[in-house]
Amino acid sequence: MKNNNIIKLENVWKIYQMGNVQVEALRGLNLAIKRGEFLALMGPSGSGKSTAVNMIGCLDIPTKGRILLDGKDISHLSESDLSQIRGKKIGFIFQTFNLIPTLSALENVMLPMTFQNVPYNKRVKRAEELLRLVELENRINHKPAELSGGQQQRVAIARAIANDPEVILADEPTGNLDSKTGKIVMEFLRKLHEDKKKTIIMVTHDANLTKYADRTEHLYDGKILKEV
Repeated sequence: MKNNNIIKLENVWKIYQMGNVQVEALRGLNLAIKRGEFLALMGPSGSGKSTAVNMIGCLDIPTKGRILLDGKDISHLSESDLSQIRGKKIGFIFQTFNLIPTLSALENVMLPMTFQNVPYNKRVKRAEELLRLVELENRINHKPAELSGGQQQRVAIARAIANDPEVILADEPTGNLDSKTGKIVMEFLRKLHEDKKKTIIMVTHDANLTKYADRTEHLYDGKILKEV
């Protein structure tokens, strides 16, 4: 039987050496994320949210502790191995959209598939389908500068799911959007969770967004704050 946890962090520490000073960004973080769950991870500035995102998203490895993805220990993999896992398993949505300004919406969505050696015709077809899904089929040839913030974030959502990843990691996905547009983006994420059974991990400082999640965990001083 398949493990129900898609990601598990076990006593994860991340210590950065800043000159003569050691900064403990994560201090024994324990977190289990179930397959198909929508988790909100909240915390104030300096709580370790960004470092936790790096660990969950296979962008960095811990100083100590273990990270399990689908039951496999990925804590000490090389950057090239982590890159392969990211490309297949995890889709990223960022606060700043991170679209390539010289590429059209269609080309931006096609980009992750290029790195997975998907044939050109399949890339085009899949990107067109995904832009229809986020209701931007009439903007496929527009570049990011020609799109509103909400439209850019919807292109970013389409790009994040281009390789059909199991996990979507959304880092402050509404941070640069007004409340009305943010609601539209969050409803798209919730729909992905419900219709496509995607595991979504959303990092936010906005308590209003936690209503979209199945569960909320609070990060403080580099570890999960247990309720008392």
